[in-house]
Amino acid sequence: MSTDSLVKPSFSPEVSPELLLKTPLHDLHVELGARMVPFAGYSMPVQYPQGLLAEHLHTRASAGLFDVSHMGQLRLMGPDAAAALETLMPVDVMDLPAGSQRYGLLLNDAGGIIDDLMFFNRDLANGGDLFIIVNGACKAGDIAHIQQQIGARCDVIPMPEMALLALQGPQAVTALRRLAPGADKLVFMRGGRFMVAGCDCFVTRSGYTGEDGFEISVHASRAEALARALLAQPEVRPVGLGARNSLRLEAGLCLYGHDIDTTTTPVEAALTWAIQKVRRAGGARAGGFPGAEKILSQLADPATLTRKRVGLVALERIPVRDHTPLQSPDGTPIGEVTSGLPGPSINQPVAMGYVSPAFAAIGSRVLAIVRGKPVPMEVRAMPFVPARYFRG
Repeated sequence: MSTDSLVKPSFSPEVSPELLLKTPLHDLHVELGARMVPFAGYSMPVQYPQGLLAEHLHTRASAGLFDVSHMGQLRLMGPDAAAALETLMPVDVMDLPAGSQRYGLLLNDAGGIIDDLMFFNRDLANGGDLFIIVNGACKAGDIAHIQQQIGARCDVIPMPEMALLALQGPQAVTALRRLAPGADKLVFMRGGRFMVAGCDCFVTRSGYTGEDGFEISVHASRAEALARALLAQPEVRPVGLGARNSLRLEAGLCLYGHDIDTTTTPVEAALTWAIQKVRRAGGARAGGFPGAEKILSQLADPATLTRKRVGLVALERIPVRDHTPLQSPDGTPIGEVTSGLPGPSINQPVAMGYVSPAFAAIGSRVLAIVRGKPVPMEVRAMPFVPARYFRG
């Protein structure tokens, strides 16, 4: 499997290098020999000299360090912040305990997904804040949307001075324990403030690879020192965006702009697990979010759906790429692949996409049309690789 066959996260069109933003780790990436590409308006490392396949497998076996500083960080402050944020998302914000993190979805009035995000309660009730991480390509729009919608109810404070690193893999905890004693006691989706290699950081036990790991928010001025300290650990190697894409696909995790966007609802996208009971029909705070009527209707009657996101495995060793048309066995168009790559961990091509509900059941057979030829695929449960989050 060539590493080039893995590089398909649809990086940004060619942009004049002088117009690209740089993360605080840009010079370190260049020093490490990274191949830099435009992504979300930034110059970002797609891979290092060892190559995507080696980076992917190393993360699954040991620990990989990712620069995700292109992502947006912001915080909400004020006694009404949680209630205000709930008006933008179909998730339970108000009952999230201090010290905990949750996945969220910003919605438009049609129930489409403006962005997916992570939010963390940093003791909001006692003068702290809600800390939010949004996707890099969406961050300007997200911050403007949040400010416009709820800026009168709470303080919306962007944090462009912060960098973000992700340390992922089964040995991430071993490496971090040496530099931040006590951080290893965190469990999945919990976090706190730690000194990591002498740097003041906010650390959560989370990530987007399906592996155990940590995301570390640090001031931009300390990011390179932190990255070098982490890379000095024997378990850790640098990993680029290419392997991050293949890792998240194997984990069954959506990539915004590919698998979810403003035209997909959380129900179509099979993200109903992110809608807590309190926001559903009969819940104490049911509805009250954009597109609620449509989404609650889809939850109540799945027969109203016209498509559903599913996992797919190719039954031949032919990679199936994004935007590949999907057909029923008799040749009827039924949907499209939204993400597709070779699956290095299972040595089979994997994909996700949207299909007509009649073909969404596990075990259904469909055809992907690759360069005019049908490739048989089977609907499989996701994740394709078992998640290894540390829950204690």
